[in-house]
Amino acid sequence: MPTTRRYLMCPPRYFEVAYSINPWMDPAKPVDHDLVMRQWQTLHDTYVDLGHKVETIEPQPGLPDMVFAANSATVIDGRVLGARFRAEQRAAEADHYRRWFNENGYHNIVMPTCINEAEGDFAWTGRYLLAGTGFRTDPGAHAEAQEVLGVPVVSLHLTDPRYYHLDTALFVLNEDEPNVAYYPGAFSEGSQRVLRRLFPDAVIATAEDAETFGLNAVSDGRNVILPTESTALAAQIEDRGYEPIFVDISELKKSGGGPKCCTMEIRG
Repeated sequence: MPTTRRYLMCPPRYFEVAYSINPWMDPAKPVDHDLVMRQWQTLHDTYVDLGHKVETIEPQPGLPDMVFAANSATVIDGRVLGARFRAEQRAAEADHYRRWFNENGYHNIVMPTCINEAEGDFAWTGRYLLAGTGFRTDPGAHAEAQEVLGVPVVSLHLTDPRYYHLDTALFVLNEDEPNVAYYPGAFSEGSQRVLRRLFPDAVIATAEDAETFGLNAVSDGRNVILPTESTALAAQIEDRGYEPIFVDISELKKSGGGPKCCTMEIRG
C-alpha cells in the first residue's frame, strides 16, 4: 500500500558536468539545460500527483550537483544527520542543506565527523538502516549514524566503482514488510550473503537493470518511480504487485544520478 511521503528536492538550475568524481561523469559531454529542468520538473510533479508533499531548497551557483538532494542529509523520526562529502567540489552543499533544516524548524541537527554522503549510502528499511561503504561513505560513519539516529545499522560493502553509492545498487520497495531490490554484482560476497539472509524474497536486478540506473528508484510502498529504460526491472516489480512509473533521467545520468539521487525523504 502507498504511504504519503515528504520529500526535499533542489532544482537543477546550475546543473552541469563540470568535473568527474564517478565513472559516469564526462565533462566533455554537453548538458541540455532546458531538458534537465523539464526532466526534474516531471519527477517533482509525479510525486505531487501521487499525493506526496514536495519541498524545495534554493540551488546555489557553483554547486552543479546540489540537485542530488539525497546526498545531503538522512532524516529519521525528525532527527537530522547531515552530510560530509568526500569530494571537495561538493563540500559546500552540506551547509546549505543544514541551514534549510534549521530554517524549517529542525533544530536536532548533527553534522558528521566522518565522511557521510547521507541517503546516497543510507537506506532506511523501516527496521534498520542499510549503510554502504567502499567508495564514498567511511565505515566509521555507520557507527556515527547509529548513535545519532538511534536505529540499528547494517553495513554493506560496495565493490564496483560504477555503483559508488548504495542508492545506485539497491532501493527499498516496502517499509511495512521490509523488502528491497538490488544488484548483487555491486556488492562484496559477504554483503551479498547478508542481503540474501535479510531479504530472501528480494527483487534481484540484472546488470542491464543496474546500468540504466533502475536501482536509483523511489518507492512509496506501492508506486515505484524509475528510469524509462528499466523495463525488465519494472516487469519484475509489477509482478510483485507494485506500480512502476517511468521518468526520463537522460541528462541527470550524465552526472551519475537518477530519481532517488534527486529525492531526499524527510521522515518525521
